[in-house]
Amino acid sequence: MTCADEPVRTVLRPAGAELRPVVERLAQLYRHDMSEFLGHLPAADGTFGFSRLPLFFDEPGRSALLIQYGSAPAGFVLTRPMAEGATSISAFFVVRALRRRGVGREAALQLLRSRPGAWAIAFQPANAGAARFWRGVATEAVGSAWREESRPVPASVAADAPDDQWILLDTGPSPR
Repeated sequence: MTCADEPVRTVLRPAGAELRPVVERLAQLYRHDMSEFLGHLPAADGTFGFSRLPLFFDEPGRSALLIQYGSAPAGFVLTRPMAEGATSISAFFVVRALRRRGVGREAALQLLRSRPGAWAIAFQPANAGAARFWRGVATEAVGSAWREESRPVPASVAADAPDDQWILLDTGPSPR
């Protein structure tokens, strides 16, 4: 039981088998949001394809995390290792009701602080909200010790997508 004036906590939880269906449903909302920037349309059954999502549950090194706000599912994060040694935030989603309330910022900072080392975060430049969000998170996490660059989206991900904007930062020594 919590007091009425006690703040609601934002928590990241590893999404194992029991939380996978929750992340899969939230992923539909994420894909819908991204359709504005990438032009994805739903399939005939009304769902958005996300063929790479199972990899984050099944492939070693990748992870799916549920963002919870109190007891409610608030979003998710997908991470994967990159060839250069950084961890990529491949997808980050917060439900619209909780945006601009600090839930995403708190979840992102928890994630970056939970795994010291190099991070790579991609977003579409046309997504001004994501650009502001990630630049603010990077600054809060490491001050001015981050950089930004443009990289092509792999054709296997989206054939005609504009280049991604990447924020690269390091939160400290990687655990050995």
